[in-house]
Amino acid sequence: MRSIEAALRAERLGKKFSRSLKHSVRYALRDIARNALGLPAPSDTLRPEEFWAVDGVSFEVRRGEVLGLIGANGSGKTTTLKLLNGILMPDRGRIEVLGRVGALIEVGAGFHPMLSGRENIYVNGAILGMSKREVDHQFDSIVAFAEIGDFLDTPVRFYSSGMYVRLGFAVAVHANPDVLLVDEVLAVGDARFYGKSQNRIRQLLEEGAAVVLVSHSMWLIQTFCTRVLLMERGRVKHEGDPTSCIYEYNKLAEVEDWVAEYSDAAQIPVVFRDVRVEDAAGAPAGELRPDSFVRVRALCRTTAREFRGRLLLRLQTMDGYPLYTSYSHEIRFREGEEREYVAEIPSIALTGGQYRLHFAICGPGVEREVLYSRDTPVDVAPYPDTPSTRVGLFHNRVEWHEGAPAPSESAAEPLEPGTHRC
Repeated sequence: MRSIEAALRAERLGKKFSRSLKHSVRYALRDIARNALGLPAPSDTLRPEEFWAVDGVSFEVRRGEVLGLIGANGSGKTTTLKLLNGILMPDRGRIEVLGRVGALIEVGAGFHPMLSGRENIYVNGAILGMSKREVDHQFDSIVAFAEIGDFLDTPVRFYSSGMYVRLGFAVAVHANPDVLLVDEVLAVGDARFYGKSQNRIRQLLEEGAAVVLVSHSMWLIQTFCTRVLLMERGRVKHEGDPTSCIYEYNKLAEVEDWVAEYSDAAQIPVVFRDVRVEDAAGAPAGELRPDSFVRVRALCRTTAREFRGRLLLRLQTMDGYPLYTSYSHEIRFREGEEREYVAEIPSIALTGGQYRLHFAICGPGVEREVLYSRDTPVDVAPYPDTPSTRVGLFHNRVEWHEGAPAPSESAAEPLEPGTHRC
């Protein structure tokens, strides 16, 4: 796992918290007393009411690489960032950072609400390790990037959350960090600043920085990250490329939804025994083309005495954004019956990229509650003569040709004698 290119390395990180404030204060006082006496604190064991927020997390981030952290709320993503930034100290494990760290973890972090934007630039820069000379040199660029010129001398307690983010991000990226830590706070900014921030992050990557990104936007994870960690209850559940991790994350989210809806699996009235995605020849579909024919076969079985509902087929992006949806006619079958249903898409009509094919069984009501679903990843390859950078989601064949110029006035048909144009 060691690499001379690594800008950040974490080994077996562990951080525990207490669910009870009373226990937390008691343990803190005990640990302070033990440290004063030169006795080690019990860092490897859990005391009553304690839990591991981060447990045995190890990874390495190389220069020019973006590591994404995804997972449900409470899975340990932000706690991991705070450990990397030194806001929290690990109870076990070690962190090695080679160079300066820039962080944007919480809105308003590192700012004093009573100070102006101008003063907070210097305060925040000092926190990030910048000297006054460095801040002086970058000051105009920071202000221009943050777009707060009219409010530069206003106390930041009057700033909106978007202004906080713009100023904090501007200072962080102008500190020329070797490691940039970014949490979900970028979602607060407007679309224009969002695009500008992405361009600045790409510039830092080209200059050799490493980035750790926490986001619930799977589109951002898919397009930005080179590697992803899926976290669950403080542990790394899956590590790999963005597509595989997003797929595992979506499966995990769906399982949690089913558990919340049905405490007992036997309560689910209908399930898929098998779902297959085929090409026109009936073979398992591999990499598709934008104009590929797709057939979905689903074998369904019900445990209800009698089931009535509809099937749903939806193509969506990896982060769940629906592109198009189709419902079947009403289906009916009785307990113990197995039936196969087929959906055919004459042309998938998507540009190159990774997508999800969502196949579900819905109830009979108007709102068509999803009772059971299955997702399958779909890879669509771009045509060889199309640009690698995708613009838009849908693909349609457009034929280009050079047309003959429109006839000019002089080239028009000659007039009969005694006539005129009007």
